[in-house]
Amino acid sequence: MPDDSVDPAVTVADRERHASDPARELALDCVTAGIEAAHPERVVADALSLGDERLAVTGVDGATTTRDLDAYDRVLVVGTGNAAGHFAAAVERLLGGRIDDGAVVTDDPVETERVSVLPGDHPTPSEAGVESARRVRALAADAGADDLVLGLLTGGGSALLAAPAADVGLDDLRETTEALLASGATIAEVNAVRKHLSAVKGGGLARAIAPADALGLAVSDVTGDDPAVIASGPLSPDPTTHADALGVVDRDEIDAPAAVTDRLERGAAGAVAETPKPGDPAFDGVAVSVVANARTALDAAREVAAARGYEPLVLSSRVRGEAREAAKTHAAVAEECRAVGDPVEPPAVVLSAGEVTVTLGDDPGRGGPNGEFALSAAVELADSGAAGDGVVVASVDTDGIDGATDAAGALVDDRLVGDGSERPLSRDATVRALDAHDAYPALDGAGALLRTGPTGTNVNDLRVSVIPAGESRSEGTK
Repeated sequence: MPDDSVDPAVTVADRERHASDPARELALDCVTAGIEAAHPERVVADALSLGDERLAVTGVDGATTTRDLDAYDRVLVVGTGNAAGHFAAAVERLLGGRIDDGAVVTDDPVETERVSVLPGDHPTPSEAGVESARRVRALAADAGADDLVLGLLTGGGSALLAAPAADVGLDDLRETTEALLASGATIAEVNAVRKHLSAVKGGGLARAIAPADALGLAVSDVTGDDPAVIASGPLSPDPTTHADALGVVDRDEIDAPAAVTDRLERGAAGAVAETPKPGDPAFDGVAVSVVANARTALDAAREVAAARGYEPLVLSSRVRGEAREAAKTHAAVAEECRAVGDPVEPPAVVLSAGEVTVTLGDDPGRGGPNGEFALSAAVELADSGAAGDGVVVASVDTDGIDGATDAAGALVDDRLVGDGSERPLSRDATVRALDAHDAYPALDGAGALLRTGPTGTNVNDLRVSVIPAGESRSEGTK
């Protein structure tokens, strides 16, 4: 059984400085509670159980899937993602010697006894990831008809499990991935392309595992928790086609290498085999259960807010679109709360999750979607009637890595941006930074970046707006 004493903790660098008042401290506590709740140690303890050699897995939808381990000759573990190492370690603690072999690919390694933790890179694939993916696929293909394969899938798995198709090179894959990520395409669109350039994504791993049974355990980092999108769906039927992937490349004007466009065009013409679709025999013995998602983090953050006497409100777990624009809506909600007590009366905490994106130009600066969200929110708060009321906004990527930076995101308040000498950032300079997608230097100079290091999980973005108590403006405050 899992060790109930294990209590994964997230450490925010310079926490004392960031938590300089109660609202800022609460924002930090909501963020860290959300991340910790989605850590595989907690997830395995909450969602998995073992009794009489029956493994039971309860998903976020409340459905329970069971497997009789005594019915199998071997139990193998494969996996990929930012949290795959931590996931494997937690599953090992539960199953112990019942695991016969295993291999997972991650960029956040941990010590394990039975499952090999192999290196990979994120957000763009590497040679190390390709070799690791080959080892994972070889282990999967070694599974026999009387074996059970546990597939541990977490955010970041698409880049980490890099197994290019036969006619696509690693450089082709890397160049295409970088262009897709810079284009502002949704994760579903990005993964539709990656699936059709891979030997394992889009159900390819399930095809390798067959005829063995497979039980996928997914920590979701995608809006809507579609198993076909999480880690590019290595254990799930792929509803997209080569033509769909080609459409993404064309629509977003991706300057893809010739090998990529040639493969997609040949696939669209029927000259390259499609990824396995629903009804394919490869999925006869496969089940995938989502065991943690953005709601896992939101629920934990909501509990912290309520325990402190704040009224929590979850806007959505599916916020998406351009980071800068999404931040304007969140700031407007905070302003409405302060002005008229609607949709929730202060003291309140407004929460959201999902995945915002940034469409980069030809010469972008440095930063990530969460930093850009926070900086945009700071401008909106400064421009609004709520400026000076102590409203705080924190936005983080729960894996601790916002874009390609060393920060998880940022924590800002309505006193960060303005034209007075007491404000750390001038409004004009901040708007220029946003226009150049150069949020990182501005936030770093203002001491607003949140740094956690790798957190051991990934359920995408988590955003917290804290609106302190006070009379509403309609009741006569300034």
